[in-house]
Amino acid sequence: MSLIPELDWNVILIHLRDLALAYLLALPIAWDQERRARSAGLRTFPLVAVSACAYMLVGMQVLDSTDAEARVAQGLITGMGFIGGGAILKHDGIVSGTATAAALWATGAIGMAVAFGRLEIALVVMLVTFLTFRLLSRIKDEAVDGEPRPE
Repeated sequence: MSLIPELDWNVILIHLRDLALAYLLALPIAWDQERRARSAGLRTFPLVAVSACAYMLVGMQVLDSTDAEARVAQGLITGMGFIGGGAILKHDGIVSGTATAAALWATGAIGMAVAFGRLEIALVVMLVTFLTFRLLSRIKDEAVDGEPRPE
């Protein structure tokens, strides 16, 4: 009896593909946040997506029921809320970081969607999150300041 389990290279390659895809889909959001000098950026967002994907892949691979997989997903969703909560700051009655927290939560959803093979969901979440930051940030800046902030 071997202490090392037999490896199924087909499964390994599929999982590597999924993890890489989760990473790549998080990059536009990460790039946008890094560019704006936010607290979470190029390192945080891809790690969140890959981690969420990895937890779901492990859960799907080793658990024997969809109920158990649902509990893993539930734990991830709760954990993403906890991580996002750490991005929210309040100082002198001003709250900041809520958009970063929401983007972290969305990035976790990207990873989970990739793990479940729902690429269309991952792509839509990535596009909506990225476009929200790119397009609506300018509108928000104009509403708050009266003129756009320099990029």
